[in-house]
Amino acid sequence: ESNMVPGLTTEMLEPYAGRVMVGFEESRSHYDDPGKVVVTGTPVRTDFFRYTRKEARAELGLTDDRPLVLSVWGSLGAEVMNGYMTDFIRRAVREGAPFHHIHGAGKSGYPVLLEQLRGKGVDLADHPALQVREYIYDMAPVMRAADLVICRAGASTISEITALALPTIIVPSPYVANDHQVKNARILAQHGGACLIREEESSGDKLYRTARDILTSPTRRASMSRGMAELGILDATERIYQTVMELVK
Repeated sequence: ESNMVPGLTTEMLEPYAGRVMVGFEESRSHYDDPGKVVVTGTPVRTDFFRYTRKEARAELGLTDDRPLVLSVWGSLGAEVMNGYMTDFIRRAVREGAPFHHIHGAGKSGYPVLLEQLRGKGVDLADHPALQVREYIYDMAPVMRAADLVICRAGASTISEITALALPTIIVPSPYVANDHQVKNARILAQHGGACLIREEESSGDKLYRTARDILTSPTRRASMSRGMAELGILDATERIYQTVMELVK
C-alpha cells in the first residue's frame, strides 16, 4: 500500500480486481475463473494501417513483382537464429534472389552476421534485394509490404501479424517463462495462419525451403492469410478501454 495513490486502500480497490485481458479466446481455459477473462487483443500502432501494400512497397523502393520476406528475432536478435539466417541468405544468393528479403539482426547480431556472410563469400552490396539491418526502424511499411514473416511469437509481434493477416513462419523463443511463446505459436498454427518450427528443429535450409514453398503457392498464402485474419483484433484499444470503463462504472 505504500506505493499506492494516497487515499486509496486495498478494500476500496477490491471490487475492481479480477479482470484478465488476453489476446486469444483459447487463453480463457488457462484461468480458474474464465468468466473474468476478456479477449481484447494487444493494441497495434495506427501507422501499421496507414499504407496499402502497394504504397508500402513503393515507400521501400520495391519496383518489381518479387515477394518480400521479413525476418526478425526481436530488437536484440538471437545468436542461433541469426546463424540460420546466414545460411538462408546464402541459399537465396545461390538461387538468384527469388524474393526480396529484409532481416533485422539486432544490435549484437548485426556485425556477426555480416562477417559470417563475408566469410562465405557473400557481399550484400552485390545483392540489393537482400538486406540485413541492425534494427528495422520503419517496421510499419516493411511489415505492410511483406508477403511472409519469419519471427518469434511474442505478444506484440503476434498482434501485428494477425492484424495484417500475414502468413508467417513462427519460431517461438525457448528462453521465456512457461514456454508461453510455444503456446502462442500453436494457436496461430491451429488456425492455419502460421507454420510452427521449433528452434531445435530449425536450420537455414529448412527455413528457406518452407519460405519458398509458401511463396510459390498462392493458394497456400491465401489460406494462411485467412487463418491469421481470424485471430486479428483491430479494435484492441477500444476493447481495453471499454473493459476498464465497465469496471469503473
